[in-house]
Amino acid sequence: MAYMNTTTANTTSVFARIGGAFEALATRYKQNRLYRETFDGLSALSNRELADLGLSRSELRRVAWESSRG
Repeated sequence: MAYMNTTTANTTSVFARIGGAFEALATRYKQNRLYRETFDGLSALSNRELADLGLSRSELRRVAWESSRG
């Protein structure tokens, strides 16, 4: 009985992995900055203005999170 086993090595250079880590870090930083800007902007609105937008204060974190990640 004969069989064949094929293994492929997924080698990524060290520099590519370091570059990918920095790229992920930069993306995370941009998302966090957008979240903060959105949250701060919405927090500055009055309750009346938020109600006009159909939002309550308890939803601000979720809305800011979705806008920065979506």
